[in-house]
Amino acid sequence: MSSLINAPEYDPRRDNLVRYTIFGGIGLVLFAAVLGVAGLFTGHGLFFVNIPAEHKVSNFLTALEVKDYAKAYGIYWNDPDWQQHPKAHSDYPLSRFTEDWTVDSPVKGPITSHHVDVSKKDGSGMFGGSIIVGVTVNGGQRIFVNVIRTDGTLSCCSVTHEIEY
Repeated sequence: MSSLINAPEYDPRRDNLVRYTIFGGIGLVLFAAVLGVAGLFTGHGLFFVNIPAEHKVSNFLTALEVKDYAKAYGIYWNDPDWQQHPKAHSDYPLSRFTEDWTVDSPVKGPITSHHVDVSKKDGSGMFGGSIIVGVTVNGGQRIFVNVIRTDGTLSCCSVTHEIEY
């Protein structure tokens, strides 16, 4: 038991450690809150969790731009080795996929450029069952590509009218 007579000596390092720990903790919480809200306001999801889906859609559309339909097909099915087991995707073969993105394209003509604009979760739960990615293609037409969270596949596309600038 200590009394005022034999009290421990003042240690400024301990006080500084406590002070810096408290301010550091508050700063960390504020940074996390700003990061989370910034993701929502910029259209990339809470804490930017939709960015991997946006990259997947961008890679898919880049493959279509350079007419690498085999690579785009692999991204579509989330199966880069699809050529080793083509029967697994026989309900939607590469020939039909290529036709859908050339002759029967959801956009007018081939895709020559794209820009990922926004992404939103779809479905219930904290992060939803899928992510809808809004993309401007060919400088003025908006398409929406759905990225399924459970298996990473894509489903495509809903198309809106030309965007007015």
